[in-house]
Order: sequence, then structure tokens, then C-alpha cells
Amino acid sequence: MEYILNIETATKNCSVALAKGGKTIVCKEIAEEGYSHAERLHVFIEEVIKEAGITLNDLSAIAVSQGPGSYTGLRIGVSAAKGLCYALDIPLIAVDTLQALASQVTISSGLIIPMIDARRMEVYSAVFAPNYERKREVLAEIITENSFEDLEEKLYFVGDCAEKCKSVLAKENYIFLDEIVYPSAKEMSAISFEKFKKSDTVDVAYFEPYYLKDFMITTSKK
Repeated sequence: MEYILNIETATKNCSVALAKGGKTIVCKEIAEEGYSHAERLHVFIEEVIKEAGITLNDLSAIAVSQGPGSYTGLRIGVSAAKGLCYALDIPLIAVDTLQALASQVTISSGLIIPMIDARRMEVYSAVFAPNYERKREVLAEIITENSFEDLEEKLYFVGDCAEKCKSVLAKENYIFLDEIVYPSAKEMSAISFEKFKKSDTVDVAYFEPYYLKDFMITTSKK
């Protein structure tokens, strides 16, 4: 049975999960304001490996959150993942951060809108069906009262943007599930295993996290 180490550092949540056959067996994570990824990540990796009673040589692949998200956080996660893949000579799997975030939601109808806070009223977002098939590309966008107005289904928002978006996204079909939900390596386990079975991997040498273009900045005419 394949062991895959999943690394998620795209947001404030520094998260590491070890999966066996696509199911999480050990997870260590912490969400802190100060972005402690550099200090915590390698400790968490060592802890999940030890707790599972295996060694790094038992790993079949490393999966890393590809973004979008924090530039620094993504760089730390990808650098660690690449280093392990080089040392162990195993493949690297890239997982869509917003797909993993959407996977925390279970619905039978409607659409899932995972959102990651960027700054001010800006977010990274996408649209997913109940089966987690992506229905709209990932966008860096500024949230206004007109955002998502073309979608008539019930929209289930998940992420760390509820506090700032609730007052703006106030239509009856808009449902905020929790105040703060961060992407977690736990939800990467099933996704990375499916990719592993299909040999859907990335080039360890050339892979880069998914950085979106800068938001459109406008200056006051005053």
C-alpha cells in the first residue's frame, strides 16, 4: 500500500498529513498569525513519519499544495517537497489548493466556492460542483456585491474570508459554512492518491507554485 506525504503551506495553516492508500493516517497542523511554516514544517514531517512507524524510505511520493496562496508559504512547502523528492528519488505531485479546500464541504446540490484571503476585499477563488469538478477557473478577484451574481444555484462559501465577505455577499442563495476554514493536508490525501495512480506528477526540477497575477490596483483621482 502506497504511503504519500502531503504538505500544505499555502495559508496560515502549516499542515502535514501522511496517507496510506489515499486515506490520512496521521496529520499535524497549526494555524498561526506569524506564519511559522519555516520552523514547524520539518518538525511535523518528522513527527508524522515517526508516529506512523515508518521511515522516509517507505514513501512512494510527496504531494504539495500548488497554490494559490501565500508566496512565502508556498515557497517553503515546495522547497521542502522538492528536497525530499530529490533525496528519496520519488515523484512529486501538485495538488490544487482550492480543490483541497472545497473537499472539506459535502453537498448534494449547488456549488462550492472556496476562497483564500489575499488582502483587503481581495480573494483567490474558484467554483466547484458537488463532486469537486472545477466549474470555473481560479481567479484573483476583488469581492463586490455583484460577485457571483451570474450563479443562481445555492453557493456554499468556505475558506478564511467569511468575516469580510458576509456583509457584501448577502444574497439569499449565499451560504457561509464557517467563519474560518483553512486548506489542510488531510483533504489532499485522496486527491494526491488519485493523481499517483494516474502517474499525474510534475517535474521536480522545474515545478513552480501557482502564482496568480497581481490584483488590479486603481489610484484615486482626488
